[in-house]
Amino acid sequence: MVSVLSLPPRWRYVRPMAETLLLVEDDVRLTELLSEYLGRLGFVVSVEGNGERAVARIQAEVPDAVILDIGLEGLDGLAVCRRVREQYAGPILIFSARGDEVDQVIGLEVGADDYVPKPASPRLLLARLRALLRRSAGTAAPRVEVGALIVDAASRTVTVAGEPIELTTAEFDLLWALARSAGRPVSRQELMQACRGIDYDGLDRSLDVRVAKLRQRLGDAEARRLIKTVRGVGYQLAIER
Repeated sequence: MVSVLSLPPRWRYVRPMAETLLLVEDDVRLTELLSEYLGRLGFVVSVEGNGERAVARIQAEVPDAVILDIGLEGLDGLAVCRRVREQYAGPILIFSARGDEVDQVIGLEVGADDYVPKPASPRLLLARLRALLRRSAGTAAPRVEVGALIVDAASRTVTVAGEPIELTTAEFDLLWALARSAGRPVSRQELMQACRGIDYDGLDRSLDVRVAKLRQRLGDAEARRLIKTVRGVGYQLAIER
């Protein structure tokens, strides 16, 4: 059996970090490798191999991020993601051997912020994880008001007609990328960089999945109509006059 992840030789400790991670994975060897690798970089890593227990632990412990496999004992990873997403707003990164496009789309639809197929290099997994954590942390920034929609980047909150809207990390990043450019089209390249930290390859449909989910989250019909599709370019948060 070929290992899905191997540690690079003489990996050097870089700097301490305070982030806590819950690694939901039932492959014992892989959890040992990942825990050692991420632990060397200062992450505090906890491990859970059962889907039912993972749901309870995510809700109780509220880790800074979750790395989630799909093939688990009890609930599979997709069901875990679906169950916790309404209460847990932190980044969820699916790390799975099921790497087909359909599986990735389903993973994003149920609330994952990113999807890394196995096998993958540890550096790629780390880069995706850190990108999610940076976006989750946020920075002080102004807020944007478009009609009944208010997007506040400092507090990472969204309201529609005064009602708070719960968004995942990736959903907020997508909405903020549109809000800060309200009134002009934002390219797929810009949006992919904002949501996933990667370039748009011309084929990836995950952005369309995220936009559809975001429109559903916003709920109010008027708010949903604010996100316009701009053919050949990307999307736009329209300023209605």
